[in-house]
Amino acid sequence: MILCVILLLALLAGCNQAAKQGASPSPNNNQVQVQQTSPEKKQISDPTAVANHLEQLATNVPRVESANCVVFGNTAIVGINVAPDVDRAQIGTIKYSVAEALRKDPYGANAIVTADMDLGQRIKNIRDKVMNGQPVSGFTQELGVIIGRIVPQVPSDVPNAPQNPKMGDPGL
Repeated sequence: MILCVILLLALLAGCNQAAKQGASPSPNNNQVQVQQTSPEKKQISDPTAVANHLEQLATNVPRVESANCVVFGNTAIVGINVAPDVDRAQIGTIKYSVAEALRKDPYGANAIVTADMDLGQRIKNIRDKVMNGQPVSGFTQELGVIIGRIVPQVPSDVPNAPQNPKMGDPGL
């Protein structure tokens, strides 16, 4: 499980690497240059302040009753709570609105948002323990479970199983 967290963090870090300085320009001159419209992700030096800030942004979205955030490294997970009478279709819209609000903030640009009640409670438990002085590094396994439940498994990302002639048909 810890390996999954490390691989996920490595993937996130790899996706955020800037172009190397001194790299030669592309020979294709037909490319369109587009200015980035979302804010660049800032380095997080005070995780508690960033967590409070992102929670405030999330709770400013209409119909969000409360929010809990855990920041580890340079990534944040935000769990939102809505009223129990809100129907599923509206929850998706509310979650999208929270993600949109966070996207406009440099600290929330790459945050992970969930409206799942179980995950929200897990995030709250971790946040409470961190606020009581326990290091977030002690919760890496739980954070891995949370991220694994939020981030979907895409079939194209699953490697093909090697064929073993002694085993016969791998589908059996």
